[in-house]
Amino acid sequence: MNIKERLQTDLIQAMKTHDETKKWVIKMIKAAIQLAEVAKGQELDQDEIMAIIQKEIKTRQEAKADAEKAHREDLVAQADQEIACLKTYLPAQLNAEELKELVRSVIAECNATSIKDMGVVMKTLQPLLAGRASNAEASQVVRELLTG
Repeated sequence: MNIKERLQTDLIQAMKTHDETKKWVIKMIKAAIQLAEVAKGQELDQDEIMAIIQKEIKTRQEAKADAEKAHREDLVAQADQEIACLKTYLPAQLNAEELKELVRSVIAECNATSIKDMGVVMKTLQPLLAGRASNAEASQVVRELLTG
């Protein structure tokens, strides 16, 4: 079952169980996918849909940080619920050690030796991540390994 079919099935289930948060999040994802498909002029593949979901997670994390600064616990809790719902549509995330191992192998493959090679490493690494880690996390690990 692809992500779009799973979203539709989960939306129906959320409507039946009256899970308003999940229903709202799924409708938002579906709208973002549809908007991107209209802009592109064709259906999106699974990787592009995962990128949209990751973008939505990043948006929620930024909103959560702003809510924490404003001491709005209700908005922080809402953002946490939305992030948890969005993460269910991504593949299993890499833990810190798995990410470091993947980055080490890409650095060795690219023969990267300094921070100047970071762009090459990131370009090679991004397709391998495939939604299993954010670009920000990967970038941090690459920078850490190339400078250390």
